[in-house]
Amino acid sequence: MTQLTIPDNSMMNDWQFIFGVATSAFQIEGQSSTRQSTIWDTFCHKSGAIVDGSNGDVACDHLTHWRDDVSLIDSLGVGAYRFSVSWGRVLNHDGSVNTKGMQFYLDLLTELEKRDIKAFVTLYHWDLPQALENNGGWLNRETVYAFEHYVDVVTKAFKGKVYSYATLNEPWCSAYLGYEIGIHAPGISGKQYGKKAAHHLLLAHGLAMQVLQKNSPESQNGIVLNFSPCFAASTNQADIDAAKLADQHFNHWYIKPLLEGKYPDIIDSLSSDHQPDIKVGDMDTIAANLDFLGVNYYSRSVYRSCEQEGFELVAPATFSVTQMGWEIYPQGLSKLLIDLNKHYTLPPVYITENGAAMNDEPMQGQIIDLDRVAYFNTHLAAVDTAMKQGVDVRGYFAWSLMDNFEWAEGYEKRFGIVYVDYQTQQRTLKESAKQYRNMLLNR
Repeated sequence: MTQLTIPDNSMMNDWQFIFGVATSAFQIEGQSSTRQSTIWDTFCHKSGAIVDGSNGDVACDHLTHWRDDVSLIDSLGVGAYRFSVSWGRVLNHDGSVNTKGMQFYLDLLTELEKRDIKAFVTLYHWDLPQALENNGGWLNRETVYAFEHYVDVVTKAFKGKVYSYATLNEPWCSAYLGYEIGIHAPGISGKQYGKKAAHHLLLAHGLAMQVLQKNSPESQNGIVLNFSPCFAASTNQADIDAAKLADQHFNHWYIKPLLEGKYPDIIDSLSSDHQPDIKVGDMDTIAANLDFLGVNYYSRSVYRSCEQEGFELVAPATFSVTQMGWEIYPQGLSKLLIDLNKHYTLPPVYITENGAAMNDEPMQGQIIDLDRVAYFNTHLAAVDTAMKQGVDVRGYFAWSLMDNFEWAEGYEKRFGIVYVDYQTQQRTLKESAKQYRNMLLNR
């Protein structure tokens, strides 16, 4: 049987290297009636928006089962748990504190502390309160200041309990999928919106970093970006140029302002109505000093030239794909990390999400997901390769702790290392969870 292992001479064997599991609030918490409505609640009720017509009202009912879930996390032998705070659960419409919602997170943090599990808190994982979206959401600069207030309240309440804060998770998804092509909440589509939303998200990050510096200087404070390295479909120069252009739009548009205080040069080629609204001082705010950069990686993207956009995505020419149809391409992760490290002066890096949706079928109460074990194996080897090439990677988080609401895919795609029966809410360790645990306990 495939065994999950870390390469023998790897720095990942060092106890300083942090292994964890990750989740997000909307995807697991449930009990939607006890918090503000979010853009995802609204989006779920839009006809055809979610593949299976489901929603996050119950999800994994983590609010009921959280103590058992933390016990389960502890049993895996991980050193950290990455989770997100639901903005609408801790704050009411008027910006005042929802004490019951806040207490849930305080209890969770206390329990993690008791078990010596480091808390990696994501402050925004896509679940914008609907009341803010009604006023324009991330297209309205006022949302930036509402986020700043929310971060201030949360970080004061959590004082001393959090090892690491990430301001945002995957702003590309929020901006591009949510406001440019509209396949994620709030479902707005228009080329003129994507870069504007992205700028406000990055500005919100910058202001949040100032708040964190004031309220929680002892924690590791940064941001989580998703990257999909861009490859050319052929050796034709037109395809090579297409891949480079996509890379500027989808990858460098987010990291360059954070680390260098400016957008890629492609900004000059955007028509005026597609340009973000940049005010004096914005770029300095965005380029706040980062304690770490979170990197989420699932697959690569292959592009060919096309007249209209300059690039178009090509479907994977392989049968080696996950249930999402994403190519399994571990060497893309090492290439990404090495290339970023050459191109930028990177802060320490955490692989904050890496994992795969597979076709998990319980057989006699067991889920033998050896395809997922193989996925983790090859991707851990890719991280090791990057570290040996000088990339300062400090930790790795498997996505995801458990099967959950997979956004527009509903409950049909399972990323968890723990199987969730949504009818009974029973949790079952998959083979990947057992192997992850064994790997960590043998370290």
